[in-house]
Amino acid sequence: MTDIKRIGVLAHPTRPDTHPVARDIAALLCRRGIAHWLHTEWDESKVSGDVPNADLVIAIGGDGAMLRAGRVCAEHGVPVLGVNMGWLGFLTEIQQPQDCAGSLDQLLAGEYWIEQRMMLQATLWEDRQRALGEFHALNDVVISGSVFGRMVQLAAYIDNHWATTYNADALILSTPTGSTAYALATGGPILPPELRNILMLPMAPHLSMDRPIVLARGAVVDVEPTRENRGKVVLTIDGKVVADLHENQHVRVTSAKPVSQFVRLRERNYFYRSLLDRLEPRINRHGPRRMTFAD
Repeated sequence: MTDIKRIGVLAHPTRPDTHPVARDIAALLCRRGIAHWLHTEWDESKVSGDVPNADLVIAIGGDGAMLRAGRVCAEHGVPVLGVNMGWLGFLTEIQQPQDCAGSLDQLLAGEYWIEQRMMLQATLWEDRQRALGEFHALNDVVISGSVFGRMVQLAAYIDNHWATTYNADALILSTPTGSTAYALATGGPILPPELRNILMLPMAPHLSMDRPIVLARGAVVDVEPTRENRGKVVLTIDGKVVADLHENQHVRVTSAKPVSQFVRLRERNYFYRSLLDRLEPRINRHGPRRMTFAD
């Protein structure tokens, strides 16, 4: 991207406190002569018609806002710039609304780069022949019981070969982006965002495989509830339940063709410093003296 002519602005649809910030950003764009559109209350279907007409979208909120905007913009190859008004803000780039004016000037001066992050495609199948639905996840795909704490039994296949059968509260299939979210909370490893691998790990496994597995790039995972399940099994995409899994149904998870694109104003090695500042908030952010290394 070298010439930004039109920018979309998305407030968080369920957080009214982000709406004034969205309008302030729209006013900034107007003063700088940049065409724009603005949505405060929206869902993915409502803005899908406007997104293709934007060179970039600014999303306001926290990581949830970035997940929403990232999914809808990925389909059209439009990058997202995040303004943090949430708690952690792993995915956002502008850490507080008062920094928007300076960051916008940096953006319009071309002082930015585009980071690409893989997404997952989860397809719900019946009788291994009929596709019932297709979903895209930026963080994770989770198969679990519909009641918290109720164990489910899930057979997992990797590249069409049976791998193991889990007895657990849930099975998480995560992107590298999601490795710092739900997967991290369950003890999974942290994957850098440039990887294109699927992370597979169970939540609270009982007498079954209890270690996370980082799958090879391009791997295909099929997850099938066994007949031993007595309760309902559900499919969750980025924290939202999207379907129930019935008998003779399974979920196939692969890397998705579209990727999410995030605008970065910081240096390219920002990820580790950003991560550790959040995981170790009591440690001096400046750390020890800066060291230089010979090539």
